[in-house]
Amino acid sequence: MKQEIKSELTRQLIIDKAFVLFYKNGFHAISVDRVMKETKLTKGAFYHHFKDKKELGLAVISNRIQSRVYDNMILPLLEVGDPFLILKTVFCERIKNFSIEEKQSGCPMSNLINEISDSEVAYQLALKKIIEEWKLALIQLLEKAKADNLIAREVSTSSVAVFLISAFEGVRGIRKLYNNDVVLEDYLLAVERYIDLLR
Repeated sequence: MKQEIKSELTRQLIIDKAFVLFYKNGFHAISVDRVMKETKLTKGAFYHHFKDKKELGLAVISNRIQSRVYDNMILPLLEVGDPFLILKTVFCERIKNFSIEEKQSGCPMSNLINEISDSEVAYQLALKKIIEEWKLALIQLLEKAKADNLIAREVSTSSVAVFLISAFEGVRGIRKLYNNDVVLEDYLLAVERYIDLLR
């Protein structure tokens, strides 16, 4: 049992270090050797847990990216409360609380989508699964609001979900180009107004 725990901790350490390196430097720029240098473990430890860098990339997506999106963007959508306040919390308040480093580095998921999703079907499917889960949670929130007569019946909840996700992910990528938050402020004004117009 002790050995199993140690083995899992080693695996998680490799995934954690890889996530940070991929986020800061890009997936293609980082080698297995570089990840292992950061962990201070042997290359044998890597191959005990992962077949290759592709398998490590999939583990980073399913273990780190998916949990970040679920905890920060999906779980709040499942809470009970005012749907407009929930939407503003997820798509506006969260972005206000990003550190300078997060603003300059963009979104880990979007970075991977832009860098690797077209090069490998397995990455594409893993990243798409996260987006689809996020979209479904949004649709469920919006459909409940529609059933409660808080949103007009003619509103396409799927279209709203795609727009909000795209706007959020897009502005995180665009913000990387700037040295200030003006583009984020414009995004916040537009998205808050858009959410209000759903009433």
